This record gives sequence, structure tokens and C-alpha cells, in this order.
Amino acid sequence: MNNKGNSLNISCPINNRIGMNSNILVTDANYKHSLGIIRSLGSKSLNVSCGSTYFNHLPISFYSNYVKSTFFYPNPQKYPKKFCSYLKKIMIKNKIDILIPVGYEVFFAISNNIKIFEEYNLPIASTEAFQIAASKSATISLANSLGIPGPQTIEIDSIEDLKKIKLDFPLVVKGIYGAGFVKYAYNFKELEYYVKKIHDLQGVFPIVQEYVSGDGYGFFGLFNKGSPRAYFMHKRIREYPITGGPSTCAQSIYDKQLLSYGLKILQKLNWNGVAMVEFKKDNKNGDYKIMEINPKFWGSLDLAIASGVDFPYLFYEMILNGDVKPHFSYKIGLKYMWPFPDDFNRVILNPLKIKSFVIDLFDYKIKKNIEYNDIGPNLIQLNLTMNKLIKKLV
Repeated sequence: MNNKGNSLNISCPINNRIGMNSNILVTDANYKHSLGIIRSLGSKSLNVSCGSTYFNHLPISFYSNYVKSTFFYPNPQKYPKKFCSYLKKIMIKNKIDILIPVGYEVFFAISNNIKIFEEYNLPIASTEAFQIAASKSATISLANSLGIPGPQTIEIDSIEDLKKIKLDFPLVVKGIYGAGFVKYAYNFKELEYYVKKIHDLQGVFPIVQEYVSGDGYGFFGLFNKGSPRAYFMHKRIREYPITGGPSTCAQSIYDKQLLSYGLKILQKLNWNGVAMVEFKKDNKNGDYKIMEINPKFWGSLDLAIASGVDFPYLFYEMILNGDVKPHFSYKIGLKYMWPFPDDFNRVILNPLKIKSFVIDLFDYKIKKNIEYNDIGPNLIQLNLTMNKLIKKLV
């Protein structure tokens, strides 16, 4: 795990222009991994601000002790160009030197309008690479061409195409883009319903896949124009929703096969910046099957930081200096939990799962994203959790 990378010479590092006393803006203040980024950078006495869209009434990171100032900006999904122009104005007005995008919509908007931010030296994948990674269909096609296993995947152009599918139920219906558009069909009626529903939401037909039974794994990396600068791997212990969603508890691992697959597909894309490649370990044959590429920072980022791979700071250094020394070692076997609201939501849906939640919550060996010297965001998370519980009980 102590591989050595080759240094890349990048001209005009931003450090020559702004020095070390940089002002940093982190987007998507409502995400738990944005909070992890802010805590990572803020704990190193860096000047950190954060932003969110108008519709998020309780962006948890706004309540962090590490945040110097907060901003609202237009919705990057609905108004990508307006968002980029407005964000640039915020940065100029408030003398922001370094931008750290977090969410998918923000990355997508910036990738398609990168010229607006060209002087900020952002390590972001090319538009072509990003579009392949963002498309679940294109990702599976690329993986197949590289010999990386994936679930049997059917692309459809109409509802009539569903009648030609020969795969056994249950089947997985996935929206081509974004997260949260995943449904499980146990019969043809459900399959037809979910395909229509996702098509209405996204405007394109989803893909239909075989269901792969197995645990979820992730490969995470930071790349400098195709050259790996840091990587990390984990196994999901619990997730929400339980049918497939973000990790609520995970453990750091190392696996040569997982590493090989993750490096192969991201190097083929000549990837620049951060990304996660999600896999399932098939219970039938024990092989990893690729599910998707998450072309951005990921929800379980705290685990990587706690294990010794500080992706936010490495990303910051890459922007500042044009490159970063390779970091390919980390602590294996570290378990991390996100109690509120994520893991507790599992308990709300299935009270029988409360035992593992309580045991892990009070196990001091298991790391958690609760920081007593920065408790404000955690109190907001707890408030959101209790509100959801009350609504369920009423």
C-alpha cells in the first residue's frame, strides 16, 4: 500500500498568486460530508466559508464553529449557468481564493461552465469524462470494455421494450443520472410503474439491471490528470435506505482486486479530482461488480479522513500548489458511524435494528461524526431526526 506516484509539473500554481493565507468556500452546506470537509480544513486554522441553495432552511454546516461566513446561491440543478455566475461574484466580492465543490449538481454545473472558474485551478474532470461517470449506462459500458464485471444491464427506449427483458425478478430500475432514482421491481407491474415514474422525473428512460445480492464496497480516489494521488477503500456495514443508499456505518478495508478495478476505470477516464467507484461483492461468485461512479466528494468521507487519508486537505493542496505528494497508506479496520439522522432513520423504519445501533453508538472504539467542540451541526441533525420521529408517531 506504500506505492509511489509520479510527480506532475503543473504550471502557475495558485500558491504563487495568493500565498498560504487563502480564503476557502465549501459548497452544499446541508451535506454531512461538507461538514466533514469544513471540520478538516477549519481544524488546521484555515479560513473556511460555506454556501447553500435558498431552499435549504437548515444547512447544518452554517452552525459549525469553523465557518467564518455563510452564503446562499441559486439552485445549481435548475439554473446551472446562473449558479456559476452568481458563485463567481460571491467569490470575487468576498475575496475567496479557493473553491471546493461538494454536491453532484454543483460539480456538474461547474464542469459544464469551467471557463468561469478557470483562474481557480480547480481539479475537475473534463466534461466528457464527467458525463461518462455521471451516466450509469455509460459507466457500465465502459467497465465492460475494460473487463470490469457489472450487473446485466438493459437499456430501453420505450415501455414496450420491457416485454423483451429475460432477466429474473427482482429487477433494479435506475435513473441514468443522479442519486435517489433507484427502485426494486418484484413483478412486471412494478417494473412498468417504476420505469414510467423515473422517466417522468428525468425525461429519459432508466436502465434495468439484474439484482446483485451482496455487500457494498467503495473505492475512493484523488487524481491529477489520470495519475492517482490518494486512494481509500471501505465496506458498508449499514446503509439508508436499507435497499441501497448512503452508508450509515462503514469500515475501512484494503483489497487488491477492488484497487485494480477502481484505478483502471478512473485512469481510463484520465480523471482529475475526486471520485468514488461503487461496487457490490456478488454473493454468487465473490467478485466485485461495479454499480456506478460518484464523480464528486462522497457521503462517507469522514471515514477516510479518520483513517488517515485527508481528502479535503489534499484537494486543497492540489489547488494551492498544482499537485500533491502521493498518499497510499491508511488505517485498516476502522469503523465509523453517522448516528443522526442517517443511522437512526434505519431504526425508525425497522425498530428490530435498534440493538446494533445502540451498541455501536456507545462503543468508544467506533468513530462518529459527533464533535463536542463543534456540536452545533450535530444538534441540528438531532433536531431533524426528532422531528421525523414525531411525524412518524403522530
